[in-house]
Amino acid sequence: MSLPVADAAAPGPAVLLGHDRVLGPGRWRWLRAFAWAVLLFVVLTVAFTLGSGMIIALLMIVVHGGAAGNLLKDPPPAILFTGLAVGTLVALLLYVGLVQLGEKRTAPELSPRPALVELPAGLSLGAAMMAVTVALMWAGGWVSIAGQPVTAIWKAVAESIQSGILEELLFRLVVFRLLWRAFGIWAALGLSALLFGALHLMNPNASLFAAVCIAIEAGLMLAAFYILTGRLWVSIGVHAGWNFTQGWVFGAAVSGTSNFAGGPLSFHPVPGVAPILSGAGFGPEASLAGLAVGTAVGAAALHRAWKRGRLTAIDAGTGPIVGRPAGAAAEGDVVGADGLEPPTLSV
Repeated sequence: MSLPVADAAAPGPAVLLGHDRVLGPGRWRWLRAFAWAVLLFVVLTVAFTLGSGMIIALLMIVVHGGAAGNLLKDPPPAILFTGLAVGTLVALLLYVGLVQLGEKRTAPELSPRPALVELPAGLSLGAAMMAVTVALMWAGGWVSIAGQPVTAIWKAVAESIQSGILEELLFRLVVFRLLWRAFGIWAALGLSALLFGALHLMNPNASLFAAVCIAIEAGLMLAAFYILTGRLWVSIGVHAGWNFTQGWVFGAAVSGTSNFAGGPLSFHPVPGVAPILSGAGFGPEASLAGLAVGTAVGAAALHRAWKRGRLTAIDAGTGPIVGRPAGAAAEGDVVGADGLEPPTLSV
């Protein structure tokens, strides 16, 4: 299938792992990369939580005055949108700064210009994938869909920003990238996908099957787009478009929650249908249809990445190394069979 990625035709590695300061070659590099991932994950999560929380609280006080305290647990959608948008921006800027500080490099994975093409492409693809998933479920007689009045949209947009941008920042740029730096690409794909799926077990109406679906159709697929482009924008778009279309457009549960409700349609599993067909209370992404669609797209992206020579990362500080033969190592690099250092080094 043809994938909407602006530079997918250009051959050669696209992902920049980082190789300086905390990620520099030498003793215990794999452990340093792992520890750096944990630190970044915690710091960015706290920064987002504090940033969004402070903005929401401030706006509530300004707009609602003395009644703000009673509304903080469920702020108005416009205020929630503003708070989550600011918190997400804080996390993105902090990531760029921490990468510069800890890895002595810029962050081309968040280069803004390609976002003009890749973000809309990802949003369109995510929406199309969910539309195909729901169509398959409806055609099979496993769910029913009906029209309803539109009652809200801002909360769904806010939740799409949080899930699309923040989760991709944490799980693809932090967890997956640095596990790749530590253990190689295949271990990173498996471990990051398993973590992403396992964390969804804490959601309402979760099941083991739902977690497996999330790990494969989201964890692997979204990492595949990052591998293919070397940037996060397609992954963000697919994630946000998938969730928004699932929850707001079709009115289905999103990972067991109803946070995206308020759109033009309502989605209901047909009573008596097996949960693996209807998604049950977790939503379409916990169905065989969702698993099939997500796996097919993820496999296509990985195949394209393999064909374009992108399963090996760029091991440089600020960009591609011009003139280096394929598979050759930079001076001082410790290289394994896949072009990366092995996970255990001599001490």
